[in-house]
Amino acid sequence: MKPSPTKKPTTSPVAAVCPQGEHQKAVEQALVTLGGYGTVTVDGKQSAADCAAIKKFQKRFDIRPVNGKAGPLTHSVSQRLVKSKPSSCNAGNALTACIDLTNQTTWIMSGGKVVYGPTVTRTGMAGFTTPTGSYTIHDRQTKNWSTDWDVWLPLWQRIVEGKGFHTTTTYIHNSSIGSHGCVNLLPADSQKYWNTLKTGTAVKIFGRRPGT
Repeated sequence: MKPSPTKKPTTSPVAAVCPQGEHQKAVEQALVTLGGYGTVTVDGKQSAADCAAIKKFQKRFDIRPVNGKAGPLTHSVSQRLVKSKPSSCNAGNALTACIDLTNQTTWIMSGGKVVYGPTVTRTGMAGFTTPTGSYTIHDRQTKNWSTDWDVWLPLWQRIVEGKGFHTTTTYIHNSSIGSHGCVNLLPADSQKYWNTLKTGTAVKIFGRRPGT
């Protein structure tokens, strides 16, 4: 009995490519500028490589759905990251957590260089704005109960008054809401900040969240 012939795949490479979004070229350029997402051709045309890079970016920043399409949210996040300038933080050489309220981003610097980030954050909404200024980390707890809002705040690192870094408890890209002054972080970023920052680490908050 002869073995059955191997069936050829019915899905062509073209059919596997993600849908093209309305911000294709701008997102391609942003991913090239940011680096680390694979081979991207800045031509405004979707390809298998572009699709994989955009999906990697979406997964990294919890942009849903992860479909490789350069839509409004993917575009917005990519532009916010590109516009985040380390020099705006005035960090000096000390280990410093920088929070850019204008772009809703954050990063960590040491020795005058970015050692982590930038990444996305969500700060205080209208009526609960996150205060600008220079502070230091204190009161670190793996899980802090907020008596004001009746919710656990994972990987809590207090910055000023009742405001601090913690893992977000809701979808971080829901821009219709915000925190009550805290600096929300994605789980992976929150863990990195917890492992890197210490009691006494400098925190610089600057800019202004749009709409506040």
